Amino acid sequence: MAKYRHGLPLTKGDRFLTDGGMETTMIFHEGVELPLFASFVLMASPEGRRKLKDYYVRYLELARKAGAGFVLDTPTWRANPDWAEKLGYDAAALRAVNEEAVGLLAQLRAQYERPGQPIVLNGAMGPRGDGYKAGNMSADEAEAYHRPQVEAFASTDADMISAVTLTNIDEAIGVARAAKKAAIPCVISFTVETDGRIVTGKTMQEAIEAVDAATDGYPLFYMINCAHPSHFEDALDHGSGWVRRIGGIRANASAMSHQELDESETLDAGDPDDFGRRYGELVRRMPQLRILGGCCGTDHRHIGAICQACMPQPAMSA
Repeated sequence: MAKYRHGLPLTKGDRFLTDGGMETTMIFHEGVELPLFASFVLMASPEGRRKLKDYYVRYLELARKAGAGFVLDTPTWRANPDWAEKLGYDAAALRAVNEEAVGLLAQLRAQYERPGQPIVLNGAMGPRGDGYKAGNMSADEAEAYHRPQVEAFASTDADMISAVTLTNIDEAIGVARAAKKAAIPCVISFTVETDGRIVTGKTMQEAIEAVDAATDGYPLFYMINCAHPSHFEDALDHGSGWVRRIGGIRANASAMSHQELDESETLDAGDPDDFGRRYGELVRRMPQLRILGGCCGTDHRHIGAICQACMPQPAMSA
């Protein structure tokens, strides 16, 4: 039974950490080969699962020292039918890997959760296509496409789901509708460009308001991901109601555009200290933010800088 699904601590006012860029860390820092940028393939072997646990533990230790709760994401961003088929997974194998990924996180929660520091198990989902390009599904098609992954998570101990790096409104509506029918809380996170707009050219305001209108406001909140804070800081009208629907940030380490990142053969980790300071300013202006983490190019250094800038520091013992 899901521990927090019907009483998410994210709704109680505390701020939670989450991890950085899993795939970029594995590839560029750990030397792990991830075909099609799919980290869920690591679930297939004991060695792969060990690498995943080692990855998570570094962040869980950061959260423990900061006295913060943590949102623990499954490594399943690519674990949807089109990507899985390219990697040789049929529907049954795909459902199994989504379920087993939650089981892996449950083991870590049992080991690391402490009173006052809840660990929320989050089923991570990604877009059907490329996280940098607009898709062309209708909302109904998106709901049908993503339903199997949503239902797989709903059958496990997952407390919630998050669909990240979404590029268009219809796909976000489809995911939210599937989550609503499965009775599992969801968060919708959009990729934005250097102008703070989503890939289709729509503003974040248009995207959030459209998804809320089509789903009766079902998403718990929205997030911004896969862009440097400098790309969207000025696109947020902090006096508007739609901005208060943004509850999380998972920014890129690099200030480069998506095209520049795609063409780069090296990882630009940016400046972790500056990254943390920018998050501190976002939190000051957006006190409703509940999830703070990273996206492409970020690692434990960036999350550590977020801790310093945004989290109350535990009192030092005498």
